[in-house]
Amino acid sequence: MPKVSRKKAGADVAKPIPKLLVLKHGQKRVMVNRHKSYNVMLDNACRHFPTIPRNAMTFQTNQLDICEGQLVDITAETWDKVIESLTFVEVTRAESPLPIPLPPSGSTSSNAGAISLRSNNNKVRVYLVLASDDILSATIELSARVQELVDVVARKLGGSTDFKTMWRGSRLNHNRSIGSYNISNGDSISFIMEQVGGKPVIYLYSPSDIDVSVKLSLSPEWSFSAIYPVVTLKQGHGQHVEWNVRTHQDGSLTERNSGLDVSYLFWEAKTNSDAFPRSPASELQSVDVFSPTSSTLGDTDSIVISVDKATVYLDKSLKALGLHTEARTSFITYWLPSILKHEHIALRFVPQLAYERAAPLSLSPQPDIVTRVFMLFRGIRKEHLADWPNARMQAGKDVAWWADVVGVDLVRASDTALFKVLEWGGMEVHV
Repeated sequence: MPKVSRKKAGADVAKPIPKLLVLKHGQKRVMVNRHKSYNVMLDNACRHFPTIPRNAMTFQTNQLDICEGQLVDITAETWDKVIESLTFVEVTRAESPLPIPLPPSGSTSSNAGAISLRSNNNKVRVYLVLASDDILSATIELSARVQELVDVVARKLGGSTDFKTMWRGSRLNHNRSIGSYNISNGDSISFIMEQVGGKPVIYLYSPSDIDVSVKLSLSPEWSFSAIYPVVTLKQGHGQHVEWNVRTHQDGSLTERNSGLDVSYLFWEAKTNSDAFPRSPASELQSVDVFSPTSSTLGDTDSIVISVDKATVYLDKSLKALGLHTEARTSFITYWLPSILKHEHIALRFVPQLAYERAAPLSLSPQPDIVTRVFMLFRGIRKEHLADWPNARMQAGKDVAWWADVVGVDLVRASDTALFKVLEWGGMEVHV
């Protein structure tokens, strides 16, 4: 069992409890935020190890004296009692996962629904594990393409088909047939929503008209899905684009190649699910690293609020971060449809230093002040609210604390005599 105290000048001095925990499954190890909530840790583990259905996932440890060197299951009842003594946890698949009843033909239930894409004798029945924790059973013809299964899931969820599908640790090609993967009766296929960095926009404000080069680069963890005005997309270690614009004193811009007059520069990116964060473990311990493919929200760094209060909270927070009226309105109206799909949301704003590592922005001439605001949010089910006591309490704090979190210089950001850049964007985190 790890030591929790040490002697110093004749007194016991408690060691600080690490904020991070290593989850391990097979050869993969991932560093995550430590949570005393068993359900929150399950959420994290399901996102990082999507091939293990939630109902079959088990946490184990051999770090405690009571384990006698053997891996022992950690139950939901004992999790909060042992988690502070652990540095890593084994994530395993239960030998006998909780049974999922298959409904009779023609019937459905909230957690298990029967889907039939086609009917003949050459078919298998599989379990579809969704990010929402729902599990569907599907009877599917072996010759059917994976995309047909994706389409059915999308119709069930009433949304996008931007899923990646995982089976036995491998990502499925949506154009291949089910039978080409040797999928058998009773196998599980996980559907994971692709995350999108939604509508980051870049405003440029200068006291006089000047020509500016704006270069935006992306880490390999994500790729551009849309840019406007359209310019040449360049490829290197990661993708990057460069706009050449003429600023105007009213805040508008003229893109010099096309001659387009615009209010701001627009970009959007999708995560590359097969990429891994580049930051080493030592970096994860020293700074808040933003990883597009493994973004997290926790009880200590987020707020949790009901959606009926979200718009007022966001307007106040964005104003405290230096966004003007049009920017606040555009931000809220862009994300509102996604927010309204939930009853409660957790949200946080990413520190600029962390965001800059994932999406470096450089301008020539160099601006006097750059403000980059990027929000992460996710839906929280009512039954999971008890897992977020601190985040719920923080929702009642003065929103001014976000300026310190992000690193905003409000005085310089409001100085009209300076050459300023303002960017806002966000991402819904699917777990």
